Amino acid sequence: MRAIVTGQVGINKKEYLEGVAQLAATEGTPLGLYHVGDRMYAETPDIRPGRILDLPLSRLHNLRQSVFKDINAESANQENVIVNTHATFRWRHGLFRAFDFDQIERFKPDLFLCIVDNVEAVHHRLHAEHTVDATLKDLLVWREEEILATELLALATGCRQQCYVLPRGRLRPTLQTCFRLVCRPGLRRAYLSYPMTHVAELSETLSEIEAFRGQLAERFTTFDPGDVDEKSLLEAAMLAFKEGRDFVDGRIGGVDGSEQTVPVSVKQILEAAGDIDGQIYARDFQLIDQADMIISYIPELTGGVPGVSSGVERELQHAYEHGKEVYVIWRPKRAPSPFITETATRVFASIGEASRYFDSSVKP
Repeated sequence: MRAIVTGQVGINKKEYLEGVAQLAATEGTPLGLYHVGDRMYAETPDIRPGRILDLPLSRLHNLRQSVFKDINAESANQENVIVNTHATFRWRHGLFRAFDFDQIERFKPDLFLCIVDNVEAVHHRLHAEHTVDATLKDLLVWREEEILATELLALATGCRQQCYVLPRGRLRPTLQTCFRLVCRPGLRRAYLSYPMTHVAELSETLSEIEAFRGQLAERFTTFDPGDVDEKSLLEAAMLAFKEGRDFVDGRIGGVDGSEQTVPVSVKQILEAAGDIDGQIYARDFQLIDQADMIISYIPELTGGVPGVSSGVERELQHAYEHGKEVYVIWRPKRAPSPFITETATRVFASIGEASRYFDSSVKP
């Protein structure tokens, strides 16, 4: 597949995509990787790192045109290619496009991916690498602009059904998902649904959910809502506000599995509360829409109560109404309600039962 990969400034797509290329190498799969930004800097040695967006727009456009022509020529005969670029920039020039439609058409893309990440991680990287002042709310708006521009570009180039939003991974990178979308397009795609907020303090249940996530990721290209978890950041900020604290800890995961803790402004988080909730709602449905199926894990909570959150219920209903295959792993002893059984393609009693079924019945 020939893929255009976008994402707002501060995602650090280069590190992420180089991890994808390394994974491809271990799988014995040729994968060409081209970084538009690096090549633009290579052609302008007079520009210091982090300052290229300060160039006049006319020079930026000409520079990008030149770089993309070279990429098109070099990648013409390659089967699997990733071009790391952007769809938009919001900088001192205001909001402007970061692509040339004629060059994108010549590249003949099969696939568009827009990488997203937790907003506190984007904020930290952006301010560490650039002299710019942007709030968390600003960055949430930039994210929406980048996703929308990528979708419009995909639509204009005939890739409407091959445009994906892909979380970078909050504490563990989603390199395998990216690799499979580009190099294993025939593998079926599954959205993983499970309760998050109500099980945060239940270690045994969290272990069950981890096993569920891991086993399904072995069998499918998975989209996991836990890979962008800004709701926990918002809840921490609300608690900190009541306690009179100005900052909370944000956790940033690296491609190498490392983890970094950074201070995040409570005031900025609360100012962006509406954007955070609205984007969670829209993004989770978008992840379902770009999957072939939803697989939901329902644990048993204290007192035999089924761990069905309102979010999980809404995800299952959305998937059913949009013609997706709906699979439920129901762990409680109490029987599921008709709202589960009447909308599910199949209900399983355990992860093992589901895995055996998928191994024997659900073909890639």
